[in-house]
Amino acid sequence: MKISGQNKLPGEVIALKKGDVECQVTLQAGEHRIVSVITRDSAEDMGLQVGDRVVALIKASEVMIMK
Repeated sequence: MKISGQNKLPGEVIALKKGDVECQVTLQAGEHRIVSVITRDSAEDMGLQVGDRVVALIKASEVMIMK
C-alpha cells in the first residue's frame, strides 16, 4: 500500500478498548506509547488484535506541542 504520509511510526498494538462506535487503539512505538481512536468498523475490518505489528500515520497538521 502506498500513502503520501511521511510521519510513520511502527509499533505493536498493546491494548484495544472497543466501544459501540469507536475503538481506542494503544500501541508501543519504541519507548513511546501512542493512542488513537478509530471507528470500531475499521478496527474489525483490519482484524486488529493485541500483539499485531502496525504503523501509526500521523497527520502533521493535527499534532499539537505543549510546554
